[in-house]
Parts: sequence; structure tokens; C-alpha cells
Amino acid sequence: MSNIFDEWKWRGLLFDNTEEAEKLLSSEKVVAYNGFDPTADSLHVGNLLPMIGLARLQRYGHQPIALAGGGTGMIGDPSGRSTERNLLTPDEIVHNVEQIKIQLGMVLDFDSKTNPARIVNNMDWLSELSMIEFLRDTGKHFSVNYMTSKDSVKSRLDRESGLSYTEFSYMLLQAYDFLHLYRTFGCKLQAGGSDQWGNITAGTTLVRKVEGVPVQAVVYPLITRSDGSKFGKTADGDSVWLDPNRTSPYRFYQFFLNTEDDKVLEMLRFYTFLLQEEIGEYEVAVQERPHLREAQKRLAHEVTSLLHGEEGLKKATTATDVFFGGELVGLGAGEVEDIFADVPSGTVEKETLSGEGVPLANLLADVGVAKSRGEARRLLGNGGIYLNNIQVNDPTQGVTLDQSIDGQFMVIRKGKKSYHLVKIVS
Repeated sequence: MSNIFDEWKWRGLLFDNTEEAEKLLSSEKVVAYNGFDPTADSLHVGNLLPMIGLARLQRYGHQPIALAGGGTGMIGDPSGRSTERNLLTPDEIVHNVEQIKIQLGMVLDFDSKTNPARIVNNMDWLSELSMIEFLRDTGKHFSVNYMTSKDSVKSRLDRESGLSYTEFSYMLLQAYDFLHLYRTFGCKLQAGGSDQWGNITAGTTLVRKVEGVPVQAVVYPLITRSDGSKFGKTADGDSVWLDPNRTSPYRFYQFFLNTEDDKVLEMLRFYTFLLQEEIGEYEVAVQERPHLREAQKRLAHEVTSLLHGEEGLKKATTATDVFFGGELVGLGAGEVEDIFADVPSGTVEKETLSGEGVPLANLLADVGVAKSRGEARRLLGNGGIYLNNIQVNDPTQGVTLDQSIDGQFMVIRKGKKSYHLVKIVS
């Protein structure tokens, strides 16, 4: 691609942009920024799209700035919300910003000798503003009519709960961010999700009015599932976080591996750096060999390695293999618990397994794998039971604590796919 604008186009990443954005990006190396809201101590997969957007800019020679909204995060962005956010304390914001910086560092190159990425926190300058100064120098450039015409404000005004003045002011603070970054770093472009269009264009308006300089904006489409629901949550409604302590590499990998056929090509365009020709090959694979899920596997591979590195990817693929009969060797109790969190489970007392232990047939019946000890012995004799994914053929085999995983779990499989997690309790 000759420039990033062309790449955005074929990837379907351009939802809207200001009139001169393409000309700017085609004619010079640009300093560009995207803001990230520190309402939690981790970003989620919805934030990953703009993170990769900054990385794409950097790969084309532009200089990206990731703005952690420590200041605006204390106010709360009304965009895309029906109710006001819970306001966080300054200490909570500081903690969240520090954690978010770590995740941004997984995607952006801060050591480049030509166009290193930056991370800034808008608390550093917003906290120094006085109310009088802000209203005089920024507020005077925006009419109430202008602000209430923005979708992020208008949609809330139509609701019974309304919109607090705190949230109403958010647009002005984000606009001031753009002005500050222009003055400090020469930033001429802001990117973000399409729900941010009103806030972003308020920033372009402020820079133009105060500095007399045209700056530009681009916004990406908001991603949804095939059923129209918001992308970024599991089927159970849990957010998919970038922090491996919140969402393990295995569950992260599984989230992308389970992408629907009619969305996977879009996800490959949005979330990977694969070339157009490569994605074209996966388009053929989806049409001709959908049962092999080649596109989903490549998507999960690319995104997991990007966020969690080769080690995280190895853990994720090992865990995936385990679920389909692979060896459990090398996996700890925490990983086993995560892999088999959704399968039926039962408990056995540690004292029961101590010493010589108990017949495995007894255990199978006690935890519900078999209806009776007689059925359990028949299953064992037919080779239909696997203990920690190792086939058992002896109906008289015993089981002891030494065969457990870290003294906490045993994994029992009946047949090819019917798993049962045995939890060992004191």
C-alpha cells in the first residue's frame, strides 16, 4: 500500500474522516493520537482495534501517541452510555493508568529511533487548569447549541435520567487534549471509535479556532457480532480483557477461535497485520473448507501472540490441545482449572486419596462420571476412561493423591469429549 489511508480503505476501517485527512497522511509524517479510558485496570478487546490502529500508523512512519485519560477518566465519557459512569478516585485512576501503559507497550514500539511511540496522561495538564482559565480560553469557543447537537449528548438528553453537567463538560476537556497535544508535540490527527466522532471533531474545531491550523480526524467502525450484540464479551456476558490475570491467554485465544464464519474475515482485516493477498486465501478457505476453521485458527494465533507473546500463545495452544486429548504434562492447577472451568465437576476429600488411595471405579461413581461402580468398571474395562488424558484399561486400577495435579485437581474424560473435573478438598 502506498499509504495508510489506502490500507484503512481495503480493510474497511474507515467509518468517517475529516475532509483533508487523506491528504495530510499522504503528504507528511504525522503525529497522531488515540485516547484510552482508564475506567478499569485493564483494556479489553474493544480497545485493541484503536491500539492496532496506532501501530499501523507507526508502521507507515507516523508517530503515535497513546493518551491515557487520567484526567477525563475522573469525569466519565457519556458516549455510547445510557447512564452516568461511577466516578473513580484519583488513586484508582493512577493505578489503572499504570496497568494500561503495560498493555499499550505490547503493541506499540517505544524504542524506535525514527518515530517512537509515546504514552501521555492528560491528568498532567488538565489538573493544572483553573476553572476560570478553562471557561475563558476553551468554553467560549463552543455554543450550547453546538454541543447539544452531538449524538453523544443528544441521546442522553432524550432520556429521563438526563445528562449531568459533569459529563456535559467531557467534550470540552477532550477538545482541549487535542489542542494541548498540537501545541506540545505538533499532533495533527486524532483517531478513535465512531462513537467518539462528536468529541473528536470538537477537538479539530478548537485547534482551528485557537491556532488557525486545520487538524484532522478519522474514526473506525464499532464492531458487533453477527446478531448485532456488542463485540468484546463472551457468550456469558463477561468482558474479554487484555490483562492475562483477568482473561487468561487460553480464554483469549478461544474467544477469537470461536469467531463466526461470517465475521472472521472482517476480524482478520481489523485485528491482524496480514496482507490483502493472505486474507484473500483465507476467504477461499472459509468458502471451501469452513469445517477446518483455518481462518479462525490464524486469527486466534495472530492476536494472541501480539498481546501475550510467544509464551502466552504456547500456553493457549497447549491448553486447547489438552481439551482435545493432549497431554496435561507441564500444566499447573490454575491453568487446569481455567481450561475446565465450564465442565461438570465433583469433589473428593484429600484424605480419601492419601496412602493407597481408592479404586478409580469408586471415584467415578462418587463424582457422577458413572451411574454406579459396576458401570464404572465396565467403562474402565472397555478403555472408555482417561485419567488426566491417559487411557485406563484396568477396571481394578486405584487412584492416589500422587496422580493429582498439584494436589488440587484430577481430570477425567469419558469417551472423546465428555470431561469431568475432580476437585480435591481438605
